[in-house]
Amino acid sequence: MKPWWKKAVVYQVYPKSFQDSNGDGIGDIPGIISRLGYLEKLGIDAIWLSPVYLSPGVDNGYDISDYQKIDPQYGTMADMDNLIREARKHHIRIIMDLVVNHTSDQHPWFIEARKSKENPYRDFYIWRDPVEGHAPNELKSAFSGSAWKFDEKTGQYYLHFFADQQPDLNWKNPKLRNKIYEMMNYWIDKGIGGFRMDVIELIGKDPDKKIRENGPMLHPYLKEMNENTFAGKELMTVGETWNSTPKIAAEYSDPARHELSMVFQFENQSLDQQEGKEKWDLRPLDLGELKKVLVKWQTEIDFNHAWNSLFWENHDIPRVISRWGNDKEYRVQSAKMFAIVLHLMHGTPYIYNGEEIGMTNCPIKSIDEVEDIESINMYRERIDKGYSKDELIKAINTKGRDNARRPMQWSNGENADFTTGTPWLKLNPNYKTINVKEALEDPNSIFYTYQKLIRLRHENSVVVDGDFELVENTSDNILAFWRKLEDEKWLIVSNLSGEEQNLNLDISFKKVLISNYEKRDSLKDMVLKPYEAFAVKA
Repeated sequence: MKPWWKKAVVYQVYPKSFQDSNGDGIGDIPGIISRLGYLEKLGIDAIWLSPVYLSPGVDNGYDISDYQKIDPQYGTMADMDNLIREARKHHIRIIMDLVVNHTSDQHPWFIEARKSKENPYRDFYIWRDPVEGHAPNELKSAFSGSAWKFDEKTGQYYLHFFADQQPDLNWKNPKLRNKIYEMMNYWIDKGIGGFRMDVIELIGKDPDKKIRENGPMLHPYLKEMNENTFAGKELMTVGETWNSTPKIAAEYSDPARHELSMVFQFENQSLDQQEGKEKWDLRPLDLGELKKVLVKWQTEIDFNHAWNSLFWENHDIPRVISRWGNDKEYRVQSAKMFAIVLHLMHGTPYIYNGEEIGMTNCPIKSIDEVEDIESINMYRERIDKGYSKDELIKAINTKGRDNARRPMQWSNGENADFTTGTPWLKLNPNYKTINVKEALEDPNSIFYTYQKLIRLRHENSVVVDGDFELVENTSDNILAFWRKLEDEKWLIVSNLSGEEQNLNLDISFKKVLISNYEKRDSLKDMVLKPYEAFAVKA
């Protein structure tokens, strides 16, 4: 029997920004429960729930201080149990976001570990002596600066690939691994639908050899995890892997290897940054490169023995229509184009909350308006190096994580009906016109394009199982491809650019399946409109 997640569409909820139920300005679990009817109407199969565990909130919940407690700002464990139960009534599974590469420095394990070198929890983390009075080596944190933090009490450094307050766990310790598996089984026993594994490619790290991702023990650890937790269960597991190639992705997701269901790969995410530099070092997107990468991940994976995820946005990645589309005059068209391209490819699609109504980035003018630790640390570090404020604010407006974390825009009412209080992060002022209420009332809205795409996937095996075949000899700005399964043949055509494009396909078709402009009668001598996209049954 085919795994349920192969034909599923997953919707990511960033809980802090989705729906507030008690007026404190922070989204919560009861708020999510109140919107399950909306998500069922959209048609999604599962919610990927960003962390709601107890956390000091240094990295908005990705710094966990207790894996088996719910942070009071989000509700109680009874609320969580209720969400799992109520979601099932709406035919929706809950995928828990899980961070097992690191914890918060407030986690009881780390509080114990830093007490002394002899503490039984010491080896749950990675400690090294100073080298000539300095950090053990030049490994860097993803959030700027050294990945090593000196601990005065015991005179050693601990490793943290993210914030100082996020010490990395030592997966070489079997006691630590067993604790992790016990915790995962606690959640599995509650009836969740699976896990999204945060930065999972880092757990096989070997810091002494400066190996971060894809370390030699990564896959053995994942096999052991599988065997001790989700083996033989109808669970979906997706790993966040920023450094995957199609070959590596297949190693994670080949069912014969007993590791994960699929991974998130991010090759397209670096296309608008300067080569060899950081994400803040911007360059214009080359649509030919985007097309090439999209096609690569469709053709270099054997989908009979592996699987892939499909996404444009998430809690770390800004709104795609602001970044690579046009969020002004072609907001609706470009949003629909990105949806049609993605959802008719091979793999499991993910929708990030607000993507289905075409939410956009929200520009800021000053660092004082920024909440995100990654953006703030980058700004401070680069100001000290002499970068201009204008240059850095432009980078944050383009790539900053706050863009994705603005509260959900439910209506044009006060605070977009997200909260009756003061939102934890300022709303995008365009909620007056871009919101769920407006989208549901407009039969031609972006929402209904997503709804239709989900239905097409659920009802047509060609979308789930069909082969992918590129239409060759089109311009870099045009992505056209076939999905083929036995006698079923669908042609998907998209103009990735904001300029008209000429295309001539001498192909007859029986039916237009979906389109973001008026339906076409012929594919001969086409002039594709800006961001035009459609699918036809040939």
